[in-house]
Amino acid sequence: MNILIVDDSTAMRQMVIRAMRQAGFGDHEYSQAEDGEVALESILETRPDLVVCDWNMPNMNGIELLKKLGEHNVTVPFGFVTTESSLEMKTVAKEAGARFMISKPFTPEVFEKTLSGFIS
Repeated sequence: MNILIVDDSTAMRQMVIRAMRQAGFGDHEYSQAEDGEVALESILETRPDLVVCDWNMPNMNGIELLKKLGEHNVTVPFGFVTTESSLEMKTVAKEAGARFMISKPFTPEVFEKTLSGFIS
């Protein structure tokens, strides 16, 4: 399984990957993108099995990325890892097709619980 981690912070991408590995998802391939524009190109080219994305990023934010994927008729399990998780954001994310939203700070247990339905 190929999992794309999208965040403008290299350190945060590494923390997400580490938490996912600690949650039992270590046998998967991880790729990374530093913003929505780079992620869109990568997704259209490689078609990952799961996208875990930050909301706030330069160039193209996470919700814009998710909407662009819809415009391209790309259906990939997609979710957010973000510091903001208001009810309004959750509603917008769900309406755009997001399958989950994990709040920062997070733990490996949160990833295990949230992603067990998407990752085998």
